[in-house]
Amino acid sequence: MNKYIELVDKKLDEYMKDGYPADIFKSMKYTVTLPGKRLRPVMCLEACKVLGGNIEEAIPTACAIEMLHAQSLIHDDLPCMDNDDFRRGKPSNHKVFGEAIAVLAGDALISYAPQIIIEKSKNLSSDTILKVIHEYVNAAGVYQLIGGQVADILSEGNNWINDNFEGKTKEETLHFIHTNKTAVLFKLALKTGAIIAGGNNEQIQEMEQFGQKFGCAFQIYDDIMDEISTFEELGKTIGKDREAGKLTYVTLFGLDKARQKVHELINEIHSIIDKYNSDIFNSILSKIETKIN
Repeated sequence: MNKYIELVDKKLDEYMKDGYPADIFKSMKYTVTLPGKRLRPVMCLEACKVLGGNIEEAIPTACAIEMLHAQSLIHDDLPCMDNDDFRRGKPSNHKVFGEAIAVLAGDALISYAPQIIIEKSKNLSSDTILKVIHEYVNAAGVYQLIGGQVADILSEGNNWINDNFEGKTKEETLHFIHTNKTAVLFKLALKTGAIIAGGNNEQIQEMEQFGQKFGCAFQIYDDIMDEISTFEELGKTIGKDREAGKLTYVTLFGLDKARQKVHELINEIHSIIDKYNSDIFNSILSKIETKIN
């Protein structure tokens, strides 16, 4: 896993060019290259590997997904959204470059990422690149990532009336948020890795199911850590979700049920992926279970 991370970090640094005006390029690179777990690109590369593909061919897509993830973090931290001054232990993008540049850096990354896929995927067929780009733009758009963020914002605080929002219960809305704000990028990573490897329809669907279940488990894990962890461990302000009245699995069901749900989801994931014998997938799942116990 560390080798994957080193490879992704090297390529991200290579892909994030300088240009004019300098501030926008510095702002984009600042968040993209912040030290992190690189879970999404790692899972993209590993999905490609376990299905018999060449990980070198998946690197541009893996890095593009990390750029899209960085975009979501930049915008998520803005004062008009989650209003967080720190990300991965460093000042948030808008605290360094100002709100206007941070907004534009996020906008720039949305289009720069697929540009990297198209320009750097030298050995992929046009048909494969088109499939990957279609998955990317669908994930990044209003029906998924943006829609999930909007639902997350609208469900804060006292916006709920009679435990119902736009015809959905809190539990239904929470599932929508988990699916479209968090799981979407894991699904994108695993599914595109499978596509690049030339996986069949069943394998691609299994990776998508893995991403869905993992994304939901990861978001609940993140909500648990927001309650029990420290700033030093997470690198961001602790307890903000509860203060903001955010709809989370913990606020809706409590810590015990949240832990139980993570374990249930991870057991379901193992039923999908154990046949692939991936030490990396198993390690990621094990670390999550260990931290919430």
